[in-house]
Amino acid sequence: MAGVSAPLRSWAGRRLLLGVGQLAAVPALVFVLTEALPGDAADARAGDDPDPRRIAVLRAAMHLDRPAGQRFLGWFGGLLRGDLGVSSVSGRPVAAQLADGLAPTLLLAGLTLTLLVPLSLLLGVLAAGREGGPLDRLIGSATLAVHAVPEFALGVLLVGVFALRLGWLPPTALGGVGRQPAVLVLPVLVLVARPVCSISRLVRAGMLAALAAPYVAQARRYGVSERRIRWAHALPNALAPAAQQLARTCDWLLCGVVVVEALFVLPGLGTVLLDAVAARDVPVVQGLAVVFGVATVGLNLAADLATRRLAPRAEAAA
Repeated sequence: MAGVSAPLRSWAGRRLLLGVGQLAAVPALVFVLTEALPGDAADARAGDDPDPRRIAVLRAAMHLDRPAGQRFLGWFGGLLRGDLGVSSVSGRPVAAQLADGLAPTLLLAGLTLTLLVPLSLLLGVLAAGREGGPLDRLIGSATLAVHAVPEFALGVLLVGVFALRLGWLPPTALGGVGRQPAVLVLPVLVLVARPVCSISRLVRAGMLAALAAPYVAQARRYGVSERRIRWAHALPNALAPAAQQLARTCDWLLCGVVVVEALFVLPGLGTVLLDAVAARDVPVVQGLAVVFGVATVGLNLAADLATRRLAPRAEAAA
């Protein structure tokens, strides 16, 4: 870590150790929570009028009759080898089932981030550059109003207007995403709507603080243009709080698209999770939870490191 101060290296080492501890705790927490779920795959496969003897046979076949501790050790040992286990319902490897839904979810998240980052920066910088003016008030009012609407309600509203009433866009992805790419427009709009409000407001607040800093006044005295001051000097120093919010947004995009995918019938990880919960397919639920948990820890760790790097003045408080 050449060029990095000793306090920052020390803090980064402590934060990395904490991240490793969190990663180790994720599988144990996931196993305990899934064990608390009512029923299991044997109950789900037994039907509406189950025979206790048939349930016992199914449990034995699925190795669900073994003690919880033994099942956890076997499952955790597989995780260390990169094996997420086997579905109790389909018999397929959990990794293969997750791979089926990974591409649509990553596509949706990638498109959302591609639109979210520049739009948030643009709105935040524009609002800060015209503090108290009509544009600032308009952006502030619009972001507050949009942020107050839940994703599900916003999705229903957009479907009702643009798909059912105007007929401009398909309401669901029943025909397949490959055949009608326009089906991604409404889900992306729903996913972008609330994060762009929170991130743009953080960028605005950071920009106002940066523009009031002494180095900005010094740059103005040297005749540096306002455009260069705003984009090249103030914006980098305003990104620290926005970076953490962006990491939380990435985490939410991976872990919180269940509602959006269910609303628009997108065959992503959200659909895989809903199907697994309905079938009491615990290995798939556990595999998804571990993937989401590891992604959450990794994203938050990266955001903390980036924030510390963007805001070196925080080292003095360590």
